[in-house]
Amino acid sequence: MFETTYSQILTGLIVLVVSFALIKGDEPERIGGAAYALIMIAGVMTWEGGNVSLPAWGPMALDMLLLAVLVGLAFHSRRAWPVWAAAFQALIVTSHVMLAVDLRPPADAVAAVNNLANYGVLIAMAVGTFWAWQERRALRPL
Repeated sequence: MFETTYSQILTGLIVLVVSFALIKGDEPERIGGAAYALIMIAGVMTWEGGNVSLPAWGPMALDMLLLAVLVGLAFHSRRAWPVWAAAFQALIVTSHVMLAVDLRPPADAVAAVNNLANYGVLIAMAVGTFWAWQERRALRPL
């Protein structure tokens, strides 16, 4: 799974964003970062590498679990980034559902949606962590 340069760059980006969220973020960012990291690790462990035009039930369940965590964060925190991250994650879950109900979307389209939406989740988490870190620094007395 990590044999291409693209997957290695994406993994490095995931490690950077999740580390940033765990080190500099507040509680919502830490929960989101930890959930994202655990889901990605579980996804690597359950990856089958089969046909991309058939539904992958394990990754679908993991993506639904991450969506549930992000929606929970969106409801329980005052931050805006979980709403954006949940929206991007909902795109990923929707692409899984399209495959599961046999709508036969093009495999390239499904891969593009999954990749770009994963970048969207990471960007939302990174921006949210940055703003939480800056707000905490602004409130700190000199």
